[in-house]
Amino acid sequence: MPQLRNLHKLLDPEIRAKNLRALNQALRGLWWDVTRPAVPDPVFVVGCSRAGTTITYETLAASPQFLSFGWEIPQFWNELHGPLKNGWQSEAAGAEDARPEHRTAALRYFYQRLGAGWVLDKTCINVMRIHYLHKLFPQAKFVFIQRDGRDNISSMMDGWRVGRSDGRFELSQFFGPFPEPVAINDGEFKEWSFFLVPGWRQYNHASLEEACALQWISANRMALEAKKTIPAAQWVNLRYEDIFERPVDMFRSAFSQLGVPFTPDLQTRCANLQPTSVVIGTPKKQKWKDHNPEAVERVLPMIAPLMRELGYDTEH
Repeated sequence: MPQLRNLHKLLDPEIRAKNLRALNQALRGLWWDVTRPAVPDPVFVVGCSRAGTTITYETLAASPQFLSFGWEIPQFWNELHGPLKNGWQSEAAGAEDARPEHRTAALRYFYQRLGAGWVLDKTCINVMRIHYLHKLFPQAKFVFIQRDGRDNISSMMDGWRVGRSDGRFELSQFFGPFPEPVAINDGEFKEWSFFLVPGWRQYNHASLEEACALQWISANRMALEAKKTIPAAQWVNLRYEDIFERPVDMFRSAFSQLGVPFTPDLQTRCANLQPTSVVIGTPKKQKWKDHNPEAVERVLPMIAPLMRELGYDTEH
């Protein structure tokens, strides 16, 4: 009788579609295990959260050259190596953490869900995993996008506070309860949001702006350190601010460096590019002056050295 009560589920289109996808993925996985089709190493879009990684990813993914999910997959990458496997150190990973079975698992995961082809991935925690990814995928290319730390930190602060239209950024949804109390901003925040950086425990009682500054510094510092070991032909450096000032030239150069045709359709798309915010308000340069000016000014001495290294004028 229990089976009869569940019979209606077999007629539900969504359930049938879900079961069919699961079956197709299982069959693809078996086929991959047998054939191990040759596929190129992926392209990874990396950058700090709220730095323009999404619009960069969506623009590159508009090329038919790439296969992509359309969303981030931090759960997958953390399952290979993450807080629940490294004693809650962080979501970072280095070359020493890379294992041959991680490459196998990633290629199988991509093939099951996307098929055989050139995969474009955008998962923000991977800005802290570039050495790791390069070890797994020696021919992978990395598209790194940077953003003025003042605007980036301000946007992250907004994200910590209000989340986004389709959910929030708190990390307990992925990892469960934190192993020790978090009381950021005098206890306003009981857990971390966006991503977990090395040294996070030392900032468990920091102000919100200090926590976000640590995240911005960590993400960009690790990217710049990794860049030193990546062949120049495999590294594409972009600036968020160019999305407003020269989007066509910026993406024409990016596609060229990736060896992907910059078609008329892509040029039209870039000429009409409209960055969108999933947090608060329309994106714009120096938005921090309207949203969190006092807080950002307080952490400016903390971020100024890296700002200058990234080519930003901290006086304006």
